[in-house]
Amino acid sequence: MAKTRKMLGSADAPYIVSLMRLIETQSKTTLANWCLNYAQEFILPIYETRRPGDSRPRAAIDAARDWLAGKVKLPQVRQIILNECHAAARELATDPVAQAAARTCGQAAASIHTPTHALGLAFYGAAAIAYNRVGLDQSPEVYERIAAQECAKMEASLRAVSVENELNPAKINWNC
Repeated sequence: MAKTRKMLGSADAPYIVSLMRLIETQSKTTLANWCLNYAQEFILPIYETRRPGDSRPRAAIDAARDWLAGKVKLPQVRQIILNECHAAARELATDPVAQAAARTCGQAAASIHTPTHALGLAFYGAAAIAYNRVGLDQSPEVYERIAAQECAKMEASLRAVSVENELNPAKINWNC
């Protein structure tokens, strides 16, 4: 098995820069809903196929949705994200596919608090999808191509739910 990376892509990749520019135009709520929906549709099934019966990433997504609906407080959600979802990821060093999927779900859920976590959806999500699709022994170029394709899909899905001329875009300092 080749050495796998925890994330695919880089902050200066054109497909990431394009996604970042679009993210900057949207509200925290739009971004959080987009992240949660994308992770639930495309990433969570990867995790649940590899780790049937482990509901920690799903619990993080559900808790984040409950926070958005005003049903729970943020500290409770943060505890689920950190102590359950990210704990699942830490336990999976021997399964990079499931590990990347768990990290993606955690980042998607954390986007309710900090919109920069939306970029974690791209980096970790690309890894989960690429490793799940082609395995762990491909060249860096293969993974980069898949990351670019997946990030283009992510950007298209965000464009589909974007609010044109958003009045309250998230204030984002990327620090990358």
